[in-house]
Amino acid sequence: MDKEMAVHETRMGKVIETFQRELGSIRAGKATPSLLDNIRVDYYGTPTPLKQVATVSAPEPRLLIVQPWEKNLLQPIAKAIQASDLGLNPQDDGNVLKIPIPPLNEERRKDLVKMAHKLAEEGRVAIRNVRRDGNEQYKKAQKNGEVSEDDARRATEQVQKLHDKYIAQIDDILKKKEAEVMEV
Repeated sequence: MDKEMAVHETRMGKVIETFQRELGSIRAGKATPSLLDNIRVDYYGTPTPLKQVATVSAPEPRLLIVQPWEKNLLQPIAKAIQASDLGLNPQDDGNVLKIPIPPLNEERRKDLVKMAHKLAEEGRVAIRNVRRDGNEQYKKAQKNGEVSEDDARRATEQVQKLHDKYIAQIDDILKKKEAEVMEV
């Protein structure tokens, strides 16, 4: 039963990792290279993640620099960034793209917080699904006579504790991101 519990914990941990990665692409007040993690560039007809075709750096708090590995990618990268919902306008200087990060207005901050809440809810749902799968697994094992009723109950309680722990993590991460976004 410990092996199954480890599987549930691993699945919940992956939900947290995904949630954090997705939150990283929500723009706060300052420039971070992870802001462009979800950008895909048309690389010879294949949508390719930006970090596989260019280097992204943040030399200043309000500026991102994208240096493509091939000069002919400047325009496709600029188009991909403009097409994203980040509201950024890259400036092409012939060698690199300079992306100024404008300060966020109050309305945009609230929209970003709503987006973060939506991502958090998706994470919570994923964690609940892992809990449901675990509980069904233990009920089925009990029904088939593989575990006793007490063991099944204990296992469901353990899954519930895992669920509570990971839901609390999502809430903490969301609170920090919300404070970061709302900071002027």
